[in-house]
Amino acid sequence: MTRTLLALIVPLTLAPGLHGQQVPLDAHIDVGITYSGLVPRPEDILGYLVGTRHTEPNRVVEYFGAVAESSDRVTVAEHGRTHEGRPLIHAVVTSPANHARLPKILEANRRLSDAPERVEADELDDMPAIVLLGYSVHGNEASGTEASLLTLYHLAAGTGPEVESFLDDLVVLIDPMLNPDGRDRFVDWVNRNRGAVHTTDSQDREHREPWPGGRTNHYWFDLNRDWLPARQPETQARLRLYHEWRPQLVADFHEMGGDATYFFQPGIPSRTHPNTPARNQELTGEIAGYHARALDRLGQLYFTREVFDDFYYGKGSTYPDVNGAVGILFEQASSRGLESETVNGPLRYAVTVRNQFATSLSTLTAARDLRRDLLALQWEFYSEAPRFAEERGVSTYVLALEPGRARALQLASLLKKHRIRVHELEEEFTVSGRRFEPGKALVIPAAQPQARLIDAMLGSQTTFSDSLFYDVSAWTLPYAFDVDVHPVSRSGAPVGREWSSPGQIPQGDETIYGEPVAFLVRWDGLASARFLNLLHAAGVRVRLMTRSFSASTADTVEEYPAGVLVIPARQNGLSADSTTRVVSESARSTGIEVRFTTSALTADGPDLGGSSSDVLSPPAVALLTGQGASSNRTGETWEFLSAGLGLRVSLLDIDRMSRADLGRYGIILFAGGSVPDSTLAPLDQWIHEGGRLIAMGSAVDDVVAAELIELTERPFDLDSLTAGAAWGDRQAARGAHIVGGTILLTDLDPSHPLSFGIGASVPTFRTSSTFFEADPSAVVVGRYGSEPLLGGYISDARLESAAGSAAVVVTRRGAGRVIAFLDEPVFRGFWIGSARLLSNAVFLGDSF
Repeated sequence: MTRTLLALIVPLTLAPGLHGQQVPLDAHIDVGITYSGLVPRPEDILGYLVGTRHTEPNRVVEYFGAVAESSDRVTVAEHGRTHEGRPLIHAVVTSPANHARLPKILEANRRLSDAPERVEADELDDMPAIVLLGYSVHGNEASGTEASLLTLYHLAAGTGPEVESFLDDLVVLIDPMLNPDGRDRFVDWVNRNRGAVHTTDSQDREHREPWPGGRTNHYWFDLNRDWLPARQPETQARLRLYHEWRPQLVADFHEMGGDATYFFQPGIPSRTHPNTPARNQELTGEIAGYHARALDRLGQLYFTREVFDDFYYGKGSTYPDVNGAVGILFEQASSRGLESETVNGPLRYAVTVRNQFATSLSTLTAARDLRRDLLALQWEFYSEAPRFAEERGVSTYVLALEPGRARALQLASLLKKHRIRVHELEEEFTVSGRRFEPGKALVIPAAQPQARLIDAMLGSQTTFSDSLFYDVSAWTLPYAFDVDVHPVSRSGAPVGREWSSPGQIPQGDETIYGEPVAFLVRWDGLASARFLNLLHAAGVRVRLMTRSFSASTADTVEEYPAGVLVIPARQNGLSADSTTRVVSESARSTGIEVRFTTSALTADGPDLGGSSSDVLSPPAVALLTGQGASSNRTGETWEFLSAGLGLRVSLLDIDRMSRADLGRYGIILFAGGSVPDSTLAPLDQWIHEGGRLIAMGSAVDDVVAAELIELTERPFDLDSLTAGAAWGDRQAARGAHIVGGTILLTDLDPSHPLSFGIGASVPTFRTSSTFFEADPSAVVVGRYGSEPLLGGYISDARLESAAGSAAVVVTRRGAGRVIAFLDEPVFRGFWIGSARLLSNAVFLGDSF
């Protein structure tokens, strides 16, 4: 039905008056109110009753817009766009009187966090609380978005004192689709694969969503793990919205396995991050009573405190906890399709929507009743920030800009996205025996409103009250970016003016004069890789110096380490002027510093055209995708290479390898997953003929099983370690030895090209519990140190197994090579320090 036709029909169906008490849903729920006929019901716009079909993202946007046009309680705005260009929208719902004074409400609300010392306790008595309802961050957990339609309708059309109290006491933000791209993939599948009469058969196509599924966004990122790293545009937009409004209560609606019932927080108490105040958990418990009563009225079973946790601050239900709010996770058993078979009997989609709608309303009821408590929590949270910083014994953090200036500036920019102030260094300062000058470091004051978040992002924790975690136990950002951050106690570093994030890539130094013989660029694995890729695309040939040397550049002799790009000024097919222009433009767009020399004869070390100077060919890359590949690990690799480095990447489904022309590719990456040994068999001949296979993380286990690389698993007797545990404790005892997300220090061979631009060591992120020894014929480029733990949980027995084991291995196989990274070099897109290992493996592979 077209929008034009809808415009003709809707006015005829919206006669003034009342719609009655029935919630417009294909499942009964009694809310005890009457709805105005002046606001369109969802079916008036969608053409079907909520719960009888999965609603497409564009139709959600359409309905929200229609309600905003008809109600003075609602405004709708766009706060961003997805990778695929879909709008990210939110509704602001409150009374017309509150809408009229919204700027003053926002101003007063921000004082709670920006200037709590200027807030008097009695001011909280009249302040509305701000509630953020966020739905379906995982696109195939679809019931939440349908519930958002009903929640909007309820608040916009509902009459009577119950709804009016919500509107008077609260400002409600409704974000109906945290992940429109993922939802679009999922909804398109289920709607297209459903007949006129739906089926509950789990083997039916409607219930068999294909890889990668709709859970993730365009690049297959789990957006519910991206709140801290903020790598994706959806998250960046969401953070802007969050910090504009600074809610006191946040609801995060999800789905779980269909055989479950319904979960709401609190989660497992022992797995709460120590920076979360006790009062937060007390309020979480009080709010839980509201959800319990709402679901009891429906006869819906539920549970709390048994699973899930509040530890990792990068999730939608935990990020609010470190921002002075209460975050609540909801998990509804999923029907996925319109109806499914479960151990509890048939589960209808409409019933899952009903439950999410019910807890949306119980969230609002709790927010209204506990309004002052929630406001006081946020006020006290930020009032106590200076004392929290003082107890931590840190006054400032000094962020070194060298080495790794680009990575350090990325970290500083990320901190500012989280409303953390970053300052310039005002004068020379010495910390940890290192002297910094202004312009060589930035300063992060610890005693600022976001003190708890700063501690969680920059600090490192290695001791824990629990040994089991729902998600990762570590995310220390200085390790992720591989930059130096020095905590300073007592007086602290001299703080200068507030630092402003650069609006664009710093322009590189491309001033070129005289008659250059060659251009020289130091390799850093990131900006230099983008630079190299641009030169390859322009047909410029580039060489790599694999040994250190000294060369005359401009009016001086400079020393260069191993790992320098050499671009001859005169090339076949390109004039010196053309080469100079390409080099200059590429340097300017990537922020690369280019030097030049007027002679290929070096002052010391190998000359520029000798055997220590290898020609680098443009990489032809395929990334294994499809059933058996990890969509998260594959997606973060794809995004890093394509969006991050500008590299053209072919996505090659694993089940097509036996029929594919593998000769098109010089490099094939397997980023993670689990496949049968025989699936990888077609790669053997391709490697022998000169192909380069790069395996990462869990993919290494499959490559070992397929006998494409020889690695020997270090012995680990888990049965003996857990033999004494009682039957009821055995699962937890075994789980304590799982490495679910730990930071380890990897010692590198700095002379190997895989280490160029990195150095002698790098922090790496480990999610696998198996540690290996390499075959004597292999080149072990990286090993975990003798005391490798930098952050996160790992059992003593696993840590002993990790020490000295192989981390980065290169093996020759015929004319080709297999490169194994035992870690996740691009973990969740933000582990950019070790991501340079992957970049080097892709771009510098011709040199080893």
